[in-house]
Amino acid sequence: MAIQLYWHKRNFDTQKAERFFKERRVPYQSVDLKKHRLGQREVEVFIRGSSVREILDLEDIKVKSHPVAYTDQTQSIIGYILEDPRLLRSPIIRSGNVIIVGYDEARLSTLNT
Repeated sequence: MAIQLYWHKRNFDTQKAERFFKERRVPYQSVDLKKHRLGQREVEVFIRGSSVREILDLEDIKVKSHPVAYTDQTQSIIGYILEDPRLLRSPIIRSGNVIIVGYDEARLSTLNT
């Protein structure tokens, strides 16, 4: 099962996740969201694997001032994310239907077993 690392900024958590996979020689696919457009199905898998609020970067001032921070309608949130993937927390790690938002070493360790 391929592991995909979705990111849009090289923050500390993204770097730690990349280092985690490289040190353990775990193959992964790095997906830069500035170059790769997300599809609706991918965003829906992110939401099913975690939660709508968990995948949004609600600590970022730009996200807090965006309408996505003030709606609970899943379809609206998906539409906003498709328009601007920078609303997502970075990184999002996907292995099949397992979604890990941010860096969580304990959960990452379960992926490569």
